[in-house]
Order: sequence, then C-alpha cells, then structure tokens
Amino acid sequence: MASVAEQLERLTANCVDVVTREDLSARLMQGRPLRVKLGIDPSGPMLHLGHAVVLRQLRAFQDCGHKAVLVVGDFTAQIGDPTGRVNSRKPRTPEQIREDMRSYAEQASLVLDIEKAEIRYNSEWLGPLSFSNLIGLLATSTVARMLERDDFSKRYAEGAPIGLHEFMYPISQAYDSVMLDADVELGGTEQLFNLMMGRRLQDDLGKPPQICMTLPILEGTDGVQRMGKSLDNFIALREEPAQMFGKIMSLPDALLERYWRLATDKSTAEADNIVAEIKSGALAPRDAKVALAETIVRLYHGKPAAMDAREHFERTVVRKEMPTDIPVFELASELTAAPLAKVLVAVGFASSGREAQRLIKDGAIKVDGARADGEESANTSWSGKVLQKGNHRFVRLT
Repeated sequence: MASVAEQLERLTANCVDVVTREDLSARLMQGRPLRVKLGIDPSGPMLHLGHAVVLRQLRAFQDCGHKAVLVVGDFTAQIGDPTGRVNSRKPRTPEQIREDMRSYAEQASLVLDIEKAEIRYNSEWLGPLSFSNLIGLLATSTVARMLERDDFSKRYAEGAPIGLHEFMYPISQAYDSVMLDADVELGGTEQLFNLMMGRRLQDDLGKPPQICMTLPILEGTDGVQRMGKSLDNFIALREEPAQMFGKIMSLPDALLERYWRLATDKSTAEADNIVAEIKSGALAPRDAKVALAETIVRLYHGKPAAMDAREHFERTVVRKEMPTDIPVFELASELTAAPLAKVLVAVGFASSGREAQRLIKDGAIKVDGARADGEESANTSWSGKVLQKGNHRFVRLT
C-alpha cells in the first residue's frame, strides 16, 4: 500500500468535493483497506463513459489496496433517483430492472478488477425492512433538510408535485452506507446531497461517518448536457469500436480537455501536458481528438481494435469510401420491396417508423452512398443495396 500522502494525491485527483480531506487522511492513516462504495441504479442496459468517470476513481482505490463495493440499486431503482428532476420520475418495474442489471457487472469489469470487488444488491437489506424500521429511519431527517436539495426546493417553490416516495430515495441510499459500513462513498457532483445523507445517518446511528467524494459530470456528445441514455448523447462502454471512435471524433473541440482528464487512463501530469500542447497550438485539435479516440477505444476494446477503428474512420469519413467488412442483413420476403422507413426499422437503424422518417428527412441515411431523399417507393428492390446511417453504420441487404 502506497504512503498516505501518495494515496491522497492520487485518490483526490479530479475530485470536486472531498468531505472531508482531513477525515480521509485520518482513515488512511489507520493502515487498513477502506470500504469504498459506489452505487449504480439500473436505468438502462448500457453503462457509458459518464459512469466510467466514477468507476475509474473506484479502480484507483482498488489499485491502492482498498476494497471496492459496487452497489446495484435494484431496490432504489423502483423509487427512481429524483436528482436533477423537474418532475417526479416514473417508478420502474422489477422486470425492467432485472433486464438492465443483467450485464452491469460484466460492463463494470472493463474498468474495475471485478474479481476483487464486492458486488451487492440493495434489495438485500431494503426489501426486508419493516415499516417500524422505516419510520425510525425517516425520523433521522426533516422536510426542511430535504428541501435543501436544489431540485426539491425549486419544484416546491414552483408548486410542482413532489411525491413522498421521492424523499425515500436519499434515505434509502444513506441506509446502504450504514449496512455496508462504507468508509468512503463516490458519486457525481449532483449526488453530494445523497452522499451527505449517508454520512449523517451513519453518525446518527453511531457509526463512523463516511467520506464523501464527488467527481465532475461528463458532458455528452452534444457538448452541452450531461451524458445520458435518455438524451441519446452517450458513448457506451460496449459501443462498437468504429462507432465509439466516430462519436469521439464528433465531440466539440471545447470538450477535449474534459475528456482527456476524465475519460482516459492518463495521469494528471500526462493530461496536463496534452492540454498544454493543445492550448499552445503545438497539438492541433483534430490530432488531439484522433489520439483521444484511439486512447478510449483501446481502453475498452484493445489496441488492434483501436487501430482498425481509426482506419475505418479515415476510409469512410475522410476518404468517403465504403468499409470492407460491411455486415449483411437478410430481409424477410415481405420487406424486399418495402418502403425505406420500414427497412430502417427492420435493420435496427431506427426504433420506429417516425424516427426512420426523421432520419431520412435530416439526411442521415444513404443508399449505396447517395443520400436518401424520401422518394424511395415501395417498388424499390433492396437486395444487394448498402444502407448507411451517419458516418459509421453500414449494412448490406440481401
């Protein structure tokens, strides 16, 4: 285990909040492995680079000899995290949650040493909680404290509904920390209130209060809003290498520094050097973006895949050529001469006919290299044609 000073430097790098640094130093000086908690609620089947920011911080604790505790919020997902919401989140069903949970550990293993991590599901202790125990937990907080949260206070001031069940989310997340004896809890900056609830509840119940550490929120591919599946501005950890490379190349130049610091495995010093070169003009933004795309694809798919993804980008986007390894899709007989919108849904380029029509209207679809104009009729024979969505997705129809 590294020295306390070395650990502090590494473990607080990129952190926005550390409550408190003195507590963390004191806990590290005990010389024992700390229990470091990170909670992830199943909210869709894919983890993305935004999740990886905190996962990578959890891995840093592992590398320093501490215990990573990954909490899958299968129970709290039924409540729905109200953080940042302007209205009540619709509760999710157990079936939806189980579907999303299925691949979380496997995806997290792309960053964590999953064999050494402790993976827990909070239904283990929240499910059997009795009503009398629940009342006892609720008695540890107040409505005034809940309204300290920006999202709750704004909704209250605007007269927007706040469900009582929403107050249960931070209490439940706090109880996770109690049951797991967490020394440290990690989260995004928007999670600070929830993390602090855990610290307070542990203290109220006579346990050492956890250290709360937050990481910056990573913006999505639109360059404005936080990365999220509902906004369709995410880069999934299991994204196909060529698509991952292409999405990174489409990032606004203004996000280069954020991504080098938060989405790669570069040290603070290495990221500082790269950012300094970009700002001085020694490294052109496009070259910095190519290097960034290669670095991130390598992290999740390996070096050969990163090199192939770059070659694919140069061929299809820069030189406007067709890729050499286009996947083949066999159409059902009733679709061989169907309208283009139906074909796009069948091959997975669109989730509905309405989305397909929008893609065609926006010029995002090409047929044999030519932009589709929406005039394709039901008499068109699709056999042998190549469909293209954007710059990175191709399929040959048979």
